[in-house]
Amino acid sequence: MRLVLLSFLMLFVELALIRWAGANVLYLSYFSNFVLLASFLGIGIGFLRARSRLQLFPFAPVGLAMLVAFVLAFPVQIDRTGGDLLYFGALNESRSGLPIWLTLPLIFLAVAAVMATIGEGVARTFVSFDSLDAYRLDVLGSIAGIVFFSLLSFLGAPPVAWGLVAAVTLVVLYRPRVRWFQFAAAAALVAMLGVESLTPLESWSPYYRVTLQPESNGTTSVMVNGIPHQTIESAAQRRQTVPLYFLPYERTRVKPRSVLIVGAGTGTDVAIALAEGAEHVDAVEIDPRLRDLGAQLHPDHPYQDPRVASIVDDGRAYLEHTTVRYDLILFALPDSLTLVAGQSSLRLESYLFTVEAMRAAAAHLKPGGVFAEYNYYREQWLVDRLAGMLEDTYRRPPCIDSTGQLGRLALLTASLDPASLNCPLTWRSATTPVPAPAADDYPFLYLQSRGLPSLYVITLGLVLVTALLAVGVAGGSLSRMGGYADLFFMGAAFLLLETKNVVQFALLFGTTWFVNALVFTGILLAVLAAVEVSRRIELRRLGILYALLLGALAVAWLVPPGALLQLPAVPRFLAATLLAFVPIFLANLIFSQRFRSVASSSLAFGANLVGAMIGGVLEYAALLTGYRALLVVVALLYALALLLSRTKLVRSSTA
Repeated sequence: MRLVLLSFLMLFVELALIRWAGANVLYLSYFSNFVLLASFLGIGIGFLRARSRLQLFPFAPVGLAMLVAFVLAFPVQIDRTGGDLLYFGALNESRSGLPIWLTLPLIFLAVAAVMATIGEGVARTFVSFDSLDAYRLDVLGSIAGIVFFSLLSFLGAPPVAWGLVAAVTLVVLYRPRVRWFQFAAAAALVAMLGVESLTPLESWSPYYRVTLQPESNGTTSVMVNGIPHQTIESAAQRRQTVPLYFLPYERTRVKPRSVLIVGAGTGTDVAIALAEGAEHVDAVEIDPRLRDLGAQLHPDHPYQDPRVASIVDDGRAYLEHTTVRYDLILFALPDSLTLVAGQSSLRLESYLFTVEAMRAAAAHLKPGGVFAEYNYYREQWLVDRLAGMLEDTYRRPPCIDSTGQLGRLALLTASLDPASLNCPLTWRSATTPVPAPAADDYPFLYLQSRGLPSLYVITLGLVLVTALLAVGVAGGSLSRMGGYADLFFMGAAFLLLETKNVVQFALLFGTTWFVNALVFTGILLAVLAAVEVSRRIELRRLGILYALLLGALAVAWLVPPGALLQLPAVPRFLAATLLAFVPIFLANLIFSQRFRSVASSSLAFGANLVGAMIGGVLEYAALLTGYRALLVVVALLYALALLLSRTKLVRSSTA
């Protein structure tokens, strides 16, 4: 029970830090898995220190409280005086917090240190069991951590709930002798998060920290993670402040009767559709909290109107499973400003702005139907990319309307029937050549060309140097891990495989928090199944398992990312499960068979975790290659692990 509880704590704190730090430090939105990398490094170091004389676990609440105090003292947020938003514009000069070159290293080191203290606590109990028994209990605790954190997300629990869970768990683990500084640090942790959670007009959705800001003109601004996101105001007032929002209805020659709005948010776009005479509106919004705030506070009460059907779902997922067709489909500023679970470079709306998504939207238009999208765009090349995708989809350039209001507000309108449009101005590209469209395999709309931005290269280089020094100094000599080099490469490969599965399920079933939680739980259940098999059956010929694994990876690579979207829901789920979890199961069967015979379970597991951190760095290769090619990298890493294990066996037999 102690090991299960320790593993629960470890994963729960990791998930909470990913969510909470990203809500308070804007810079983390640039780096998809920064906290994850620090967590793996810290946990790996903790395992490498399992037999060290100096114990770090007693200081876990102190480190956690200090990390929370630092972030609360120096949050990085923006104060929008123009239209500059993350990915649509540079960060405004008016921002809080320390500079990026100081904030990111401090947070990385602090998270690694905190997770090292907890990881060491896990490791010291881990080594008292048989290796596979310990691994099994660790996985059970991790599953419990994911399930409990997901439950709190579903309930919209504020940070004080996360802090209370961590603090109580730590105090229980320190019993029967809880030292005064441990209790004081745990109490301080809960108190700080409690004060934050009592911030007026602030609540938490499954994706954001949501803050309401009443304005002097009677409207309400909605901030998410410290970023201005939406304004709750009546349709009549929006006509005065931003008349472009009404242009989609002026660009259609026949007023649309049925409308689909993706990114319905707090309801102003829905209120506009009703004001323009829509007889039925399907309002799709991924965040239930934003929808609920609109239902409570919007002066036009659009969500209470019987003509409106409110749907909480991912927009792309809705397009893939609905059979309804519309007179007008509107993508209404669906900019999520957040990432999918800190595990990949995906934003919540990434799969909504691919060429495949544009085709899916076109397929749901009635004859003469119109598609429109508007947003605030900083760069002309971004407008040109989106317009080029519409030109490819609708076989003619779209209409374009734009203003300099709040940066660059642009509306693109297209139809398969040009007679359906009232088009004063047709788009002409100002970028040569027009940027290639984003695709399901490469869903990076806001990256102009394939490559790693210099900021990423520098930061990831520093992460690797820091990891090398930290493992060498805090974890002991690097040569100690030499005998487990194959497990190191297995860790790197598995993290990449896990990431590929997360993004694949996000495409097939939506980028919602619920889908993401199910995927991670499914991965751990596949791991648990492999451990249970290995506890009962010893497979000596690992070469056969490696061959099966490489074959399963080849099959997964041969299936294009969107091929399964053509299947009905149940067959799609079954096929996706087989493609995703068969390699996961085989990979962990290999790991478990190898792990059962290690001389030092903590050292072997630590090497595997540090390898997983390297896999997290390699995940950024998707910015160059797309996600499908990650399977090739996974196969190469497992082939290298096989080669190293064979070399080790040859040396052992020769000796």
